[in-house]
Amino acid sequence: MTGQEAAMERPTVTNDIAEEDRLRADLYDFLGVLLAAPPNQGLLDQTARLSGDETDLGTAIGALSRIAQHTKAPAVEREFNALFIGLGRGELLPYASYYLTGFLNEKPLAALRRDMAARSMTRAENVYEPEDNIASLMEMMAGLITGRFGTPATLSDQKTFFNKHIGPWAGHFFTDLEAARNSVLYASVGAVGRVFMEIEAEGFRMSAG
Repeated sequence: MTGQEAAMERPTVTNDIAEEDRLRADLYDFLGVLLAAPPNQGLLDQTARLSGDETDLGTAIGALSRIAQHTKAPAVEREFNALFIGLGRGELLPYASYYLTGFLNEKPLAALRRDMAARSMTRAENVYEPEDNIASLMEMMAGLITGRFGTPATLSDQKTFFNKHIGPWAGHFFTDLEAARNSVLYASVGAVGRVFMEIEAEGFRMSAG
């Protein structure tokens, strides 16, 4: 995956959402940024200042922060390239189509594009990655929560989008990232993502609608 820029056009942001939802969106956005391109030193320094509580998610965030304190941008760029780019391909292929069908650019991507169009989501002009990559999907969820693509999505619509496009595979991807041979900083990114996906899936399961 390449490109430091946002994967999606960002026409609108609405501030009238609950603090809990703002925090969820921030974590989706944070994962999206880390998975879209190697973090620069500024982002690594910000990550190093994060702190976590004693929950599973807080513990994972604390571990990521500690590793970021000892990570420099050139090293994490090499790590990112080995994981996601490589010679021909990286160690992991972070696409819904690949995880769900074993091939790239398959039916999950077509279904996602239909649902993006229905929600006025548009891929940024300077991004050429298939839209079903994990970084873009994290950004889409953040945008649905905050109203970046219009009004904030209802919890029911968030649940529908998550269960269709993220829930079936993102946890598997983050588990693979956690255990990948080339993962160092990204092993902790994988842990944060895995725990967060579990929390989101359970939250949606418990919700009505």
